Amino acid sequence: MFPETENDVKTPVIEFRKVSLSFDHKPALIAVSFELRRGQLILVTGASESGKSVLLRLASGLLRPDEGQILIEGRDIQNLDERALLQIRATSMGIVFQDQSVFTALSVFDNAAYRLDERGWPEEMIEPAVLETLDFVGLQDDTKKIPEELSVGMRRRLEFARAVVGWPPIMLFDEPTAGLDPINARMMMDLIIRARNEHGISSLYVTKEMHEIPYLDARWSRSNGTANTVFRGAAAEAENDTKLLLLERGKVCFLGSVADFQSSSMPAVTRMTRPEPGAPYADSYVADPWNRKRKGIL
Repeated sequence: MFPETENDVKTPVIEFRKVSLSFDHKPALIAVSFELRRGQLILVTGASESGKSVLLRLASGLLRPDEGQILIEGRDIQNLDERALLQIRATSMGIVFQDQSVFTALSVFDNAAYRLDERGWPEEMIEPAVLETLDFVGLQDDTKKIPEELSVGMRRRLEFARAVVGWPPIMLFDEPTAGLDPINARMMMDLIIRARNEHGISSLYVTKEMHEIPYLDARWSRSNGTANTVFRGAAAEAENDTKLLLLERGKVCFLGSVADFQSSSMPAVTRMTRPEPGAPYADSYVADPWNRKRKGIL
Protein backbone atom coordinates (compact mmCIF):
# COMPACT_ATOMS: atom_id res chain seq x y z
CA MET A 1 0.00 0.00 0.00
CA PHE A 2 1.03 3.65 -0.33
CA PRO A 3 2.90 5.12 2.66
CA GLU A 4 0.99 7.27 5.11
CA THR A 5 3.61 9.70 6.40
CA GLU A 6 4.79 12.76 4.49
CA ASN A 7 8.42 11.85 5.17
CA ASP A 8 7.97 8.39 3.61
CA VAL A 9 6.34 9.89 0.56
CA LYS A 10 9.29 12.22 -0.02
CA THR A 11 11.97 9.56 0.48
CA PRO A 12 12.85 7.75 -2.78
CA VAL A 13 12.57 3.99 -2.56
CA ILE A 14 15.78 3.72 -4.60
CA GLU A 15 18.38 6.42 -5.04
CA PHE A 16 21.66 6.21 -6.96
CA ARG A 17 24.20 8.94 -6.24
CA LYS A 18 27.03 9.03 -8.81
CA VAL A 19 27.35 5.24 -8.82
CA SER A 20 30.24 3.73 -10.78
CA LEU A 21 31.36 0.14 -11.23
CA SER A 22 34.05 -1.51 -13.37
CA PHE A 23 34.92 -5.10 -14.20
CA ASP A 24 38.61 -5.80 -14.95
CA HIS A 25 39.17 -2.05 -15.34
CA LYS A 26 36.37 -1.82 -17.93
CA PRO A 27 33.62 0.60 -16.83
CA ALA A 28 30.12 -0.93 -16.57
CA LEU A 29 28.42 2.12 -15.02
CA ILE A 30 29.82 5.63 -14.80
CA ALA A 31 28.50 8.21 -12.29
CA VAL A 32 24.87 7.07 -12.56
CA SER A 33 22.37 9.12 -10.57
CA PHE A 34 18.57 8.84 -10.40
CA GLU A 35 15.67 8.52 -7.97
CA LEU A 36 12.77 6.06 -8.03
CA ARG A 37 9.82 7.44 -6.09
CA ARG A 38 7.02 5.53 -4.43
CA GLY A 39 4.46 4.20 -6.88
CA GLN A 40 6.64 5.19 -9.85
CA LEU A 41 7.75 3.15 -12.84
CA ILE A 42 11.14 3.85 -14.43
CA LEU A 43 11.85 2.14 -17.74
CA VAL A 44 15.55 1.42 -18.24
CA THR A 45 16.71 0.86 -21.80
CA GLY A 46 19.85 0.83 -23.90
CA ALA A 47 21.77 -1.40 -26.27
CA SER A 48 23.38 -4.65 -25.20
CA GLU A 49 26.15 -4.20 -22.63
CA SER A 50 25.04 -0.65 -21.83
CA GLY A 51 24.79 -1.47 -18.11
CA LYS A 52 21.07 -2.18 -17.69
CA SER A 53 21.33 -5.51 -15.87
CA VAL A 54 24.31 -4.27 -13.85
CA LEU A 55 22.13 -1.40 -12.62
CA LEU A 56 19.48 -3.85 -11.37
CA ARG A 57 22.03 -6.01 -9.60
CA LEU A 58 23.46 -2.97 -7.88
CA ALA A 59 19.96 -1.87 -6.84
CA SER A 60 19.33 -5.29 -5.31
CA GLY A 61 22.67 -5.41 -3.51
CA LEU A 62 23.89 -8.36 -5.56
CA LEU A 63 26.78 -6.15 -6.68
CA ARG A 64 28.54 -3.35 -4.81
CA PRO A 65 29.68 -0.12 -6.50
CA ASP A 66 33.26 1.04 -6.70
CA GLU A 67 32.14 4.62 -6.10
CA GLY A 68 28.96 6.45 -5.11
CA GLN A 69 26.00 5.65 -2.88
CA ILE A 70 22.92 3.47 -3.26
CA LEU A 71 20.04 4.11 -0.87
CA ILE A 72 17.05 1.78 -0.45
CA GLU A 73 14.14 3.52 1.28
CA GLY A 74 16.62 6.07 2.59
CA ARG A 75 19.11 3.50 3.90
CA ASP A 76 22.65 3.46 2.49
CA ILE A 77 23.41 -0.17 1.58
CA GLN A 78 27.06 0.36 0.63
CA ASN A 79 28.56 -1.09 3.81
CA LEU A 80 25.85 -3.54 4.84
CA ASP A 81 26.85 -7.15 5.33
CA GLU A 82 25.23 -9.95 3.31
CA ARG A 83 22.77 -10.81 6.07
CA ALA A 84 21.43 -7.25 6.13
CA LEU A 85 21.22 -7.17 2.33
CA LEU A 86 19.29 -10.45 2.34
CA GLN A 87 16.86 -8.94 4.83
CA ILE A 88 16.29 -5.92 2.57
CA ARG A 89 15.71 -8.14 -0.46
CA ALA A 90 13.35 -10.35 1.53
CA THR A 91 11.21 -7.55 2.95
CA SER A 92 11.45 -4.71 0.43
CA MET A 93 12.08 -6.22 -3.02
CA GLY A 94 10.80 -8.66 -5.56
CA ILE A 95 13.02 -9.53 -8.53
CA VAL A 96 12.08 -11.07 -11.88
CA PHE A 97 15.08 -11.93 -14.05
CA GLN A 98 15.10 -13.30 -17.59
CA ASP A 99 16.11 -16.80 -16.55
CA GLN A 100 13.52 -19.21 -15.16
CA SER A 101 13.60 -19.25 -11.38
CA VAL A 102 10.68 -21.49 -10.38
CA PHE A 103 11.26 -24.70 -8.44
CA THR A 104 10.34 -27.47 -10.85
CA ALA A 105 9.55 -30.00 -8.11
CA LEU A 106 7.18 -27.71 -6.19
CA SER A 107 3.54 -27.01 -6.93
CA VAL A 108 2.33 -23.61 -8.10
CA PHE A 109 1.10 -22.86 -4.58
CA ASP A 110 4.37 -23.90 -2.91
CA ASN A 111 6.41 -21.91 -5.43
CA ALA A 112 4.40 -18.78 -4.64
CA ALA A 113 4.55 -19.47 -0.89
CA TYR A 114 8.31 -20.00 -0.79
CA ARG A 115 9.24 -16.34 -0.23
CA LEU A 116 6.83 -15.93 2.67
CA ASP A 117 7.85 -19.22 4.25
CA GLU A 118 11.50 -18.14 4.10
CA ARG A 119 10.56 -14.89 5.83
CA GLY A 120 8.89 -16.82 8.65
CA TRP A 121 5.30 -15.80 8.00
CA PRO A 122 2.77 -17.74 10.11
CA GLU A 123 1.06 -20.50 8.12
CA GLU A 124 -2.36 -19.00 8.70
CA MET A 125 -1.19 -15.80 6.97
CA ILE A 126 0.66 -17.48 4.12
CA GLU A 127 -2.29 -19.26 2.52
CA PRO A 128 -4.57 -16.22 2.04
CA ALA A 129 -1.62 -14.10 0.82
CA VAL A 130 -0.60 -16.74 -1.73
CA LEU A 131 -4.14 -17.31 -2.95
CA GLU A 132 -4.62 -13.55 -3.34
CA THR A 133 -1.46 -13.31 -5.44
CA LEU A 134 -2.27 -16.35 -7.59
CA ASP A 135 -5.69 -14.86 -8.26
CA PHE A 136 -3.97 -11.59 -9.20
CA VAL A 137 -1.87 -13.34 -11.88
CA GLY A 138 -4.67 -15.64 -13.09
CA LEU A 139 -3.35 -18.91 -11.67
CA GLN A 140 -6.01 -19.42 -9.00
CA ASP A 141 -7.20 -22.64 -10.65
CA ASP A 142 -3.70 -24.11 -11.03
CA THR A 143 -2.47 -24.22 -7.43
CA LYS A 144 -1.75 -27.96 -7.43
CA LYS A 145 0.02 -28.13 -10.78
CA ILE A 146 3.80 -28.32 -11.11
CA PRO A 147 5.66 -25.95 -13.47
CA GLU A 148 6.07 -28.50 -16.30
CA GLU A 149 2.27 -28.60 -16.58
CA LEU A 150 2.15 -24.88 -17.27
CA SER A 151 2.61 -23.00 -20.52
CA VAL A 152 5.56 -20.63 -20.97
CA GLY A 153 3.36 -17.63 -20.25
CA MET A 154 1.88 -19.23 -17.14
CA ARG A 155 5.35 -20.06 -15.81
CA ARG A 156 6.41 -16.44 -16.28
CA ARG A 157 3.33 -15.31 -14.38
CA LEU A 158 4.24 -17.76 -11.63
CA GLU A 159 7.70 -16.16 -11.44
CA PHE A 160 5.96 -12.81 -11.11
CA ALA A 161 3.71 -14.21 -8.35
CA ARG A 162 6.73 -15.55 -6.44
CA ALA A 163 8.37 -12.14 -6.55
CA VAL A 164 5.33 -10.03 -5.73
CA VAL A 165 3.69 -12.17 -3.02
CA GLY A 166 3.31 -10.15 0.15
CA TRP A 167 3.39 -6.98 -2.01
CA PRO A 168 6.97 -5.73 -1.49
CA PRO A 169 7.28 -1.97 -2.07
CA ILE A 170 9.93 -2.40 -4.82
CA MET A 171 10.02 -4.62 -7.90
CA LEU A 172 12.97 -5.10 -10.26
CA PHE A 173 12.33 -6.51 -13.74
CA ASP A 174 15.09 -7.60 -16.12
CA GLU A 175 13.42 -8.01 -19.54
CA PRO A 176 10.50 -9.99 -18.04
CA THR A 177 8.77 -10.46 -21.42
CA ALA A 178 11.79 -12.03 -23.14
CA GLY A 179 10.76 -15.15 -25.05
CA LEU A 180 7.03 -14.50 -24.69
CA ASP A 181 4.56 -14.14 -27.55
CA PRO A 182 2.78 -10.76 -27.86
CA ILE A 183 -0.33 -11.84 -25.93
CA ASN A 184 1.60 -13.19 -22.94
CA ALA A 185 3.99 -10.23 -23.05
CA ARG A 186 1.04 -7.86 -22.83
CA MET A 187 -0.42 -9.86 -19.93
CA MET A 188 2.88 -9.52 -18.06
CA MET A 189 3.02 -5.76 -18.64
CA ASP A 190 -0.59 -5.38 -17.51
CA LEU A 191 0.31 -7.16 -14.25
CA ILE A 192 3.14 -4.69 -13.70
CA ILE A 193 0.82 -1.76 -14.34
CA ARG A 194 -1.77 -3.18 -11.93
CA ALA A 195 0.84 -3.85 -9.23
CA ARG A 196 1.89 -0.21 -9.45
CA ASN A 197 -1.57 1.33 -9.37
CA GLU A 198 -3.41 -1.09 -7.10
CA HIS A 199 -0.64 -1.81 -4.60
CA GLY A 200 1.64 1.22 -4.85
CA ILE A 201 4.64 -0.83 -6.00
CA SER A 202 7.63 1.05 -7.41
CA SER A 203 9.44 -0.64 -10.29
CA LEU A 204 12.62 -0.53 -12.33
CA TYR A 205 11.83 -2.20 -15.64
CA VAL A 206 14.67 -3.10 -18.01
CA THR A 207 13.77 -3.58 -21.66
CA LYS A 208 15.31 -3.36 -25.14
CA GLU A 209 11.90 -3.65 -26.81
CA MET A 210 10.94 -0.17 -28.00
CA HIS A 211 7.27 -1.07 -28.46
CA GLU A 212 6.96 -1.85 -24.73
CA ILE A 213 7.86 1.69 -23.73
CA PRO A 214 4.75 3.53 -25.06
CA TYR A 215 2.54 0.63 -23.92
CA LEU A 216 3.71 0.87 -20.32
CA ASP A 217 3.73 4.66 -20.40
CA ALA A 218 0.19 5.17 -21.70
CA ARG A 219 -1.71 2.75 -19.47
CA TRP A 220 -3.19 2.87 -16.00
CA SER A 221 -5.13 0.47 -13.83
CA ARG A 222 -8.20 1.07 -11.73
CA SER A 223 -10.74 -1.11 -9.97
CA ASN A 224 -14.35 -0.61 -11.04
CA GLY A 225 -15.70 -2.41 -7.98
CA THR A 226 -16.00 -5.85 -9.55
CA ALA A 227 -12.86 -6.11 -11.67
CA ASN A 228 -9.49 -4.49 -12.20
CA THR A 229 -8.93 -3.09 -15.65
CA VAL A 230 -5.96 -1.63 -17.52
CA PHE A 231 -6.88 1.27 -19.79
CA ARG A 232 -5.32 4.08 -21.77
CA GLY A 233 -6.38 7.61 -22.57
CA ALA A 234 -6.43 11.11 -21.08
CA ALA A 235 -7.08 9.89 -17.54
CA ALA A 236 -4.06 7.59 -17.67
CA GLU A 237 -1.85 10.34 -19.09
CA ALA A 238 -2.92 12.78 -16.36
CA GLU A 239 -1.95 10.40 -13.57
CA ASN A 240 1.17 8.95 -15.16
CA ASP A 241 4.62 9.58 -13.68
CA THR A 242 6.53 7.02 -15.75
CA LYS A 243 10.10 7.99 -16.60
CA LEU A 244 12.64 6.59 -19.04
CA LEU A 245 16.34 6.16 -18.29
CA LEU A 246 18.62 5.52 -21.27
CA LEU A 247 22.06 4.05 -20.70
CA GLU A 248 24.84 4.11 -23.27
CA ARG A 249 28.23 2.59 -22.45
CA GLY A 250 27.45 2.84 -18.76
CA LYS A 251 26.40 6.50 -18.73
CA VAL A 252 22.96 8.04 -18.34
CA CYS A 253 22.29 9.70 -21.70
CA PHE A 254 18.64 10.53 -21.10
CA LEU A 255 16.34 10.67 -18.07
CA GLY A 256 12.87 12.10 -18.52
CA SER A 257 9.37 11.46 -19.80
CA VAL A 258 8.61 8.92 -22.49
CA ALA A 259 7.12 11.67 -24.68
CA ASP A 260 10.36 13.63 -24.53
CA PHE A 261 12.35 10.47 -25.24
CA GLN A 262 10.30 9.66 -28.33
CA SER A 263 10.63 13.19 -29.73
CA SER A 264 14.30 13.64 -28.85
CA SER A 265 16.87 14.13 -31.58
CA MET A 266 19.81 13.23 -29.32
CA PRO A 267 22.06 10.74 -31.16
CA ALA A 268 21.96 8.28 -28.24
CA VAL A 269 18.15 8.32 -28.35
CA THR A 270 17.75 8.06 -32.12
CA ARG A 271 20.09 5.07 -32.18
CA MET A 272 17.42 3.28 -30.12
CA THR A 273 14.22 4.76 -31.53
CA ARG A 274 15.14 5.22 -35.19
CA PRO A 275 18.09 2.91 -35.93
CA GLU A 276 19.63 3.00 -39.37
CA PRO A 277 19.63 -0.24 -41.40
CA GLY A 278 22.62 -2.33 -40.49
CA ALA A 279 23.51 -0.21 -37.46
CA PRO A 280 24.79 -2.17 -34.45
CA TYR A 281 21.82 -0.98 -32.37
CA ALA A 282 19.22 -2.18 -34.87
CA ASP A 283 18.87 -5.61 -33.29
CA SER A 284 17.26 -3.98 -30.23
CA TYR A 285 14.30 -2.68 -32.21
CA VAL A 286 11.12 -4.67 -32.77
CA ALA A 287 8.08 -3.18 -34.51
CA ASP A 288 5.00 -2.84 -32.32
CA PRO A 289 3.17 -6.21 -32.65
CA TRP A 290 -0.08 -4.63 -31.38
CA ASN A 291 -0.17 -1.80 -33.91
CA ARG A 292 -3.46 -2.36 -35.73
CA LYS A 293 -2.64 0.15 -38.44
CA ARG A 294 0.49 -1.83 -39.28
CA LYS A 295 -1.75 -4.81 -39.99
CA GLY A 296 -4.26 -2.77 -41.96
CA ILE A 297 -6.91 -2.99 -39.23
CA LEU A 298 -8.67 0.09 -37.91
